[in-house]
Amino acid sequence: MSDTSFQVVLERTGRTIDIPADASILEILELEGVNVPSSCQQGVCGTCETKVLAGEVDHRDMVLTAYEKSSGQSMMICCSRAKGASVTLDL
Repeated sequence: MSDTSFQVVLERTGRTIDIPADASILEILELEGVNVPSSCQQGVCGTCETKVLAGEVDHRDMVLTAYEKSSGQSMMICCSRAKGASVTLDL
């Protein structure tokens, strides 16, 4: 699956941010001044795990179990992406 652009809706602030095909959610949020804890930026540590409120996730991490991934309740924003046009996060 090739990467495509999508939008991230930040529920707490009401902001909608465009995520280009060649950047991660974490990278763009940092550029936009949104402070999110992170460490490895490769999907192996779990530090950037973020609650998902709406949207389908393309999980690319190695932290969440298959069950956790199928529940769609959280994602690692350093490497995972939205499968559709947008994803709403508890930020």
